[in-house]
Amino acid sequence: MDIFSEFLQTTGFASMTLGNLIMIVIGVVFICLAIMKDYEPLLLVPIGMGAVVGNIPIPGMPMSVYDTESWAIVDGVVQFTPGSVMSYLYSGVSLGIYPPLIFLGIGAMTDFSTMLSNPKLVLLGAAAQVGVFLTFFGAIYLGFDFAEAGAIGIIGGADGPTAIFLASQLAPHLLGAIAIAAYSYMALVPVIQPPIMRLLTTREERLIHMTPPRKVTQREKIIFPVAAFLITTLIAPGAVVLLGMLFFGNLLKESMVTERLAATARTAMIDIVTILLGFSVGASTKADTFLTSQSLQIFGLGALSFAIATAGGVLFAKFMNLFLTDKINPLVGAAGVSAVPDSARVVQMVGQQEDPHNFLLMHAMAPNVAGVVGSAIAAGVLWSVLT
Repeated sequence: MDIFSEFLQTTGFASMTLGNLIMIVIGVVFICLAIMKDYEPLLLVPIGMGAVVGNIPIPGMPMSVYDTESWAIVDGVVQFTPGSVMSYLYSGVSLGIYPPLIFLGIGAMTDFSTMLSNPKLVLLGAAAQVGVFLTFFGAIYLGFDFAEAGAIGIIGGADGPTAIFLASQLAPHLLGAIAIAAYSYMALVPVIQPPIMRLLTTREERLIHMTPPRKVTQREKIIFPVAAFLITTLIAPGAVVLLGMLFFGNLLKESMVTERLAATARTAMIDIVTILLGFSVGASTKADTFLTSQSLQIFGLGALSFAIATAGGVLFAKFMNLFLTDKINPLVGAAGVSAVPDSARVVQMVGQQEDPHNFLLMHAMAPNVAGVVGSAIAAGVLWSVLT
């Protein structure tokens, strides 16, 4: 019985807390949403499983280089034991390595031709970033410091890698909550955006048919990533890593001479990095640091930021229509957030609910990819100003 009692003390049940149990349930809910509702499964399955793994207590186990779950909390930041497996995996998050690699893959799979064919739609991607800066001031009002507010505000860009990158640099102790909030709202794009889009538009506006985009030449596609990189990074040097990898990946795709590299970047590499990033972020959501009043505030601010960003794009499209003869369907403005391509698909869905013959997907991709660039620029501006 003594041996059995000692064995029980070494099990996870002996050290399981209510917080651990809650986080495990949250992880399981993420997995269920991914599988049953198809909400961003490539993100929510690794994050959900990581949250389950990261909240299994391991009492009385020695801190060894083989221990995958040795960790401590230092100044509110989860620190895995140096030399452990999780310390190596999580260093890609804490050092900001994974997000630029994901941007490389995104660049290699992104077609900027719709944006180049109708450059004025870039303004919708810029307008959607209003959610970032309004939430920044809202976070300051709630008592967060400037660095924390900057990291929270970027959730409104609906760009998980950018949110993780900025949080790792400005507020690493909030990284878990910010990452979970950013990816949660990305996954819930089909739920959050349609009510806002319908509320801010009339049926007549939703029925607007836009002129088909012109055909973009291959020369334009090749020149664009180089020119865009120079312009955007001179405006926001802090975003040089993210934007550099994004446009480098796009150049690999459009140059037509490095297709093998582009194919690797947009398939195997981005898949591997997504697995490591999602699992590492999920594993870092320890109940001790995640289940706090700050986390609840971050989730609330994140929802507000995302809603404002969606509304900002729609309202700016309506404003542009005051001066345009060739009208823009205001629904397209909702794609200004950088949840690629989910926001563009939502625009297509809402538009076809009004008119099955109205095809808005290609038009919506223009502000959608512009939103990716816009959120990276916003992150670069915040990083430059707040560090």
